[in-house]
Amino acid sequence: MAVVTALVLFGEALGIFAINAALATVAENQNMSLAGMDPKMMSGGTWVLGGLCALLLIGCGLIPLLAGLRDRSPGRFGRIALIGCAVTHGVLGAVSVGLVGWAAFAFLMAVLALLVFTLLAYGPEPRPEDRTSDEAAPAAA
Repeated sequence: MAVVTALVLFGEALGIFAINAALATVAENQNMSLAGMDPKMMSGGTWVLGGLCALLLIGCGLIPLLAGLRDRSPGRFGRIALIGCAVTHGVLGAVSVGLVGWAAFAFLMAVLALLVFTLLAYGPEPRPEDRTSDEAAPAAA
């Protein structure tokens, strides 16, 4: 399931970059200023935003991919990154239902469910003192 989560995040990164590329192209071709801003600056900012969002989603996608391939839970940094990604998808889902529609909300909630399932399926590794040993328990007196 972690590999599926990674593939969905990679696809989402591609989609976010494509949407931002289209918005940057439109902003540049409009050649109109918004509150005195240079259209080239708006276009450049949109390109940078799309690239950064895509890089972050690819980075978040690498964590469950490695966890799924290794069949081990991600480390502390990986879990924190996946939790941050899940919270971001939850907030964007709540905002998107009013601005974009129910289809975007459903997609974001599906990605959120995949992230939460990955976090729960690959829980933290047990500490050495928590592990049970193969030795028999001492006899009761």
